Amino acid sequence: MSSHDSDARDSNDEPTWHPAQEWLEEDEEVDIDYHPALEGDRSDEDEEWESEANDEMGIEVSDENPHINIGSIQIELTSDDPNEEGAADGGGDGDGRTRIPAARLFELLASSGLQHILHSNGWTTNLAGGEEEEEEEEEEEEEDDGYLPSFRHRLRSRRARRSKEFPPVPNGNGIELMRQGHFGTDPYFVDRLKKRKRVFSTNLMYRELGVDSHGARKRADQSLAQKMIPGSPADKIIHYDSRSYSGQFSDDGNFFFCCAQDFKVRMYDTSNPYEWKYYKTVDYPYGQWTITDATLSPDNRHLVYSSIRSQAYLAPTDPDDDSDPTVLDFSLPPGSRRRRSWGSSHFGIWSLRFSGDGREVVAGTSEDSVIVYDLETKQPVLNLRDRHQHHVNAVCFGDTSSPHILYSGSDDTTLRVWDRRSMGDGREAGVFMGHTEGLTYVDSKGDGRYVLSNGKDQTMKLWDLRRMMTTANFDNIDLNRYVTGFDYRFEPYPDDYFEPHENDCSVVTFRGHRVLKTLIRCHFSPPGSTNSRYVYSGSEDGKVYVYNMDATLADTIDVGAATRNSRPREPDVFATAYEMSGDMIWRTCVRDASWHPNAPVLAATSWNGWGLSSGTCTVHSWNDGAREDEGDPPIGKNYDDKLRHVPDFDDYREHAPAARARRPLRSRPVRRVYLDDDSEDIQW
Repeated sequence: MSSHDSDARDSNDEPTWHPAQEWLEEDEEVDIDYHPALEGDRSDEDEEWESEANDEMGIEVSDENPHINIGSIQIELTSDDPNEEGAADGGGDGDGRTRIPAARLFELLASSGLQHILHSNGWTTNLAGGEEEEEEEEEEEEEDDGYLPSFRHRLRSRRARRSKEFPPVPNGNGIELMRQGHFGTDPYFVDRLKKRKRVFSTNLMYRELGVDSHGARKRADQSLAQKMIPGSPADKIIHYDSRSYSGQFSDDGNFFFCCAQDFKVRMYDTSNPYEWKYYKTVDYPYGQWTITDATLSPDNRHLVYSSIRSQAYLAPTDPDDDSDPTVLDFSLPPGSRRRRSWGSSHFGIWSLRFSGDGREVVAGTSEDSVIVYDLETKQPVLNLRDRHQHHVNAVCFGDTSSPHILYSGSDDTTLRVWDRRSMGDGREAGVFMGHTEGLTYVDSKGDGRYVLSNGKDQTMKLWDLRRMMTTANFDNIDLNRYVTGFDYRFEPYPDDYFEPHENDCSVVTFRGHRVLKTLIRCHFSPPGSTNSRYVYSGSEDGKVYVYNMDATLADTIDVGAATRNSRPREPDVFATAYEMSGDMIWRTCVRDASWHPNAPVLAATSWNGWGLSSGTCTVHSWNDGAREDEGDPPIGKNYDDKLRHVPDFDDYREHAPAARARRPLRSRPVRRVYLDDDSEDIQW
């Protein structure tokens, strides 16, 4: 995650809150009265531009008409100026008031947070590039552990939406991939020609009778598996007292872990995917904000997890092993010994991944870098810096059988490909471009060819390694051309913000889910239980979206409907709520989801509860559309973090009043937060 702000100066020593930024550097101050439009020097070109702008907006400003009316908004173009010379030079009216050109005033208002007011009244606003501010930001560097990255914010006017701009659905490239067998199988062409409809019962009968040949039988089994999408009713609802950030099954499906904001990682035995068992819990001492990510070794013996610190922890998963976790310091230069400390907050780790051989861990950081850590030598062996221009939110290895290819997704809108066999100049092997906002997650298919990414432009994209852009071509492209600078944590992303990237090299683009509030994750569906037919993503609206490879929607899993009113309101719910706008209603934001590799079971990890104040991990299984289950125990029961049944939650939900119509939510302003010297940029 990255943030945006502008450097300014004020004579007052006390920090001043400004709506264009959330936190300031320790030595930064803001002058909300300064703006280049108020400078005294004005050229003839400026005068001509102001006149044209006033005519375009329909404003008549003169000595006789020092007011502007915008609907119910009235603005008087005067300011106190004791300098009498300004009036004599034409800059004032002689009575201590200085006239301000209307066009420049509107530019000032837009930069002060009134842009939406002007838009709603039919006015257009444009902001200048601000190159001087960007140069000042580059000169500002913190050298202590209390480094706070600045918020680099750039607003852009909305564009008129044209439906033809959106990628086509169904997508021709995705259809071709399915026909080639790379992602699932199409129905047998003879069945299509003869218009046969092979339903689930027919497939079961053919498989049990064995009437098909080996090839056809295999195709029938694959077709059967890929249609088993888990349903919305939850088998289990596991509750946590804080928001849940990520949860994943192991590669063999026997293990599941869930990270929460209380700095704990819970582990579960899922060898029976329909009947979980609690395993153990490990915590992150002195963590900051939340546990950002965790990754499990290929042999399921070790778990590495991180917070917004430069140190991660390596803990054994054996429930009988109570030893302290091992510290992995990602801030060490190669060849240095570990410092005896809890780790600085000079940078935070957003993403972690084990290599296929279990010997290394790759991390993406808030220092705009990608770091590879060797677990045997206990030190970093590779630090890729000065290429990404913003935080690296997601990393992964490209091939499960090789540690050479790395992928990294950043808030600079790029997905970069690194080949460790040719890192002499420290440059990436290639770049994927197509997202117009920052990336939130990256997932590899594990074949060294296909990779998937989620973006804040509300799209998910499939990439082919053979179509990446060369570094020579990439260096001539302006990365900030398409960025709107909207705050995805609190603001919506309207359709008119979207603009297709002219250098888009993606294969398929998926739209429909909402990548808001937090760094929402996406994944390839596993080959065993789904025949690799789908890609899926969490969403801010409380659902898991499952897409076919041709970008059509295969199904949705409604986690919000499955969990609504599943726990009572605690007395301190207002203190832990994420959203305070309107009524304290039940809200669900699915941040992560994981499909079991061998069974049609999906686990969704969510911010879930009254005002998004708590978290859940819900287990969903394929049930052929049935709303209830006659098995034992009944579905939809509530459990605590150690899988102990909570009857009080069941009783509350059974007698909960009917939900009222939901009010439209308004984005709230960014909260002002005071951090100590050992703080770091907060991950939401």
